[in-house]
Amino acid sequence: MKKFFSFFILMIFFLLESQAQFTRYIVKLKDKGGSPYSFSSPLSYLSQRAIDRRTRYSLPIDSTDLPVTPSYVTQIDNIPNVAILNVSRWLNAVTIQTSDANAITAINALPFVQIVTALAARGAENVPAAGDKFGIEEIITPFPFQQRTEGIASDYFNYGTSSYNEIHLHQGEFLHNIGLRGQGMQIAMLDNGFNNYTILKAFDSVNTNSQILGTWDFVAREQNVTNDGSHGMNCFSTIAANIPGQFIGKAPKASFWLYQTEDNASEYPIEEFNWACGAERSDSSGADLISSSLGYGYGFSGGVPDYPYSWLDGNTTMSAIAADLAAKKGILVFVAAGNSGTDPWHFIITPSDGDSVIAVGAVNSAGVVGSFSSYGPSGDGQIKPDMASVGVAALVQTTSNTIGTSNGTSFACPNMAGLGACLRQGFPEFNNIKILKTLQQSGSITATPDNRIGYGIPDLKKAFSSLLVDFATSGATVNTCNATISWTSKDVDAMKYEIERKVPGEIVYTKVGEMNPQTGKILANHNYQFNNTIVSPTAGTVSYRIRQIIDTATATFTAVYIDTAVVNIASGCFATGSGNPNPNKELVSVQPNPVPGSTVTLVVETAYAVTNMPVVIYDAKGRLVMQLKDSKGTGRKTIELSIGKLSKGKYYINVLNGQKIIGTAELIKL
Repeated sequence: MKKFFSFFILMIFFLLESQAQFTRYIVKLKDKGGSPYSFSSPLSYLSQRAIDRRTRYSLPIDSTDLPVTPSYVTQIDNIPNVAILNVSRWLNAVTIQTSDANAITAINALPFVQIVTALAARGAENVPAAGDKFGIEEIITPFPFQQRTEGIASDYFNYGTSSYNEIHLHQGEFLHNIGLRGQGMQIAMLDNGFNNYTILKAFDSVNTNSQILGTWDFVAREQNVTNDGSHGMNCFSTIAANIPGQFIGKAPKASFWLYQTEDNASEYPIEEFNWACGAERSDSSGADLISSSLGYGYGFSGGVPDYPYSWLDGNTTMSAIAADLAAKKGILVFVAAGNSGTDPWHFIITPSDGDSVIAVGAVNSAGVVGSFSSYGPSGDGQIKPDMASVGVAALVQTTSNTIGTSNGTSFACPNMAGLGACLRQGFPEFNNIKILKTLQQSGSITATPDNRIGYGIPDLKKAFSSLLVDFATSGATVNTCNATISWTSKDVDAMKYEIERKVPGEIVYTKVGEMNPQTGKILANHNYQFNNTIVSPTAGTVSYRIRQIIDTATATFTAVYIDTAVVNIASGCFATGSGNPNPNKELVSVQPNPVPGSTVTLVVETAYAVTNMPVVIYDAKGRLVMQLKDSKGTGRKTIELSIGKLSKGKYYINVLNGQKIIGTAELIKL
């Protein structure tokens, strides 16, 4: 990494050496010698949340985490006519401002300095970019809202028609409906400013609920980010908006760090350095995700030439190096792919070329790619963009306090980042790369990725299902012919479990029971046990699998097999007599038996009360055919069972105390 960054700085030097006088420079340092910071005391330079992220995902604290040696910064700052702008620990470099050639000579003479390179003009010397920095993205179209009535009762949010269409492209409403709305997630946004977000209606909720954790402007070096560009505010709204019936963001319950890294007056490589500083501030603050709709590579100010496209290899530019470092620290990084699909540059922009960065292209709410969306691949042939989201006629908050639509991968990026935050919220056990790969594999063209939308449009319900299967675990034990199946999964109370079994000699699974989840509207981890009486004339392996129905609605029914567990029986299993585990204290029997009619009396006798007494009936193949819930006091209880709908044959009645079997009775229906 040091090799590539040094190469980049040298190339910048050669690109700029013939340009007009510049006043902003990058000072690349050789090392971090004499640092007062240590790996053993990270709280002096990382937040506890940043440390916890590293601990959770077994990520080491390394030399890139250590701040730049303070004495180095002080010595540079003490040189006359030099002002320190920003300091990057990841790049081990400092940006300065000076118009004094003697100052540059003095800095180059410092023993710890590797090279000083001009990066930008400043102030009166600023020259506008060769083209409009945000182009079509600044064209906002007023939007006439249509109230949506269908499905409102079944969705947690009242999206409004257009907002629903955006999220439904990804089936993202499924995540919201199971409680994944961004709670507890921290998203850092790197952009050109967040003009007036404190007073615009899309942000009423995040402002009222104190969901803004902090702000910083790396250009003006101040906390105020509301007095400059509005592009960042537009992007912010796609995640954070909460206007029922009109505009709902993709993770409206998340918390946010708002960082301005873009200099709106011009376009110079120094903004990549600012971006790196914003990314490392995101890391040290404890962010889980970065969403940035900025990019570089062409259209620079002051005659600075475009980068060779070969530089966009994920390892060369300052911003790509920083973006991949953010990913290395466990952060999920989303970056806009760019809007050059119809202009001479044509390709993606950096840092979307990072190999651990999610580059997002633009489609409309019907999934049709926007002609302006930049083409891949990256300079070294990676599949780019990685995926696509709504960036054509995307809903955005406007500066005039209305809701409009605009075009740009800038809006596709936060749309995808918000959904990524909700997905990651549900699976904190998995690291950022696991989430990235799952999003790719849930794409609409994952088998045949292309250079327009990469792996396609992610299906968030499919991504959720994949992670759920990877998370869930199960096991089974057997006591003679009574099996106990245990499993751990994630669920809400609207879901359901079915247990299927295959005994020796069978080639297909048969449903033998079902279970409702524990109470809860927010996705959570739960443990379960299910007891099953094995009926099999043959010794061997009995296999159980758990089917989790994650969406029980008829129109959107979705189920996945989350895990399989096996037990071994040494001899055939037959239910005999009452099957009582302790005949002195418990008795389960049926009268009469065999049963010639449509009713039978079940007799249950215990020396204790049973407040939760399920009664389940299986046929001779172990299939569940009837179940009911009952209870009893101390002593004997009789229960009349209606079995008129049962076919002739042998059945087994299990009586349980909660999930523990009290006893089993054999029933023969004539």
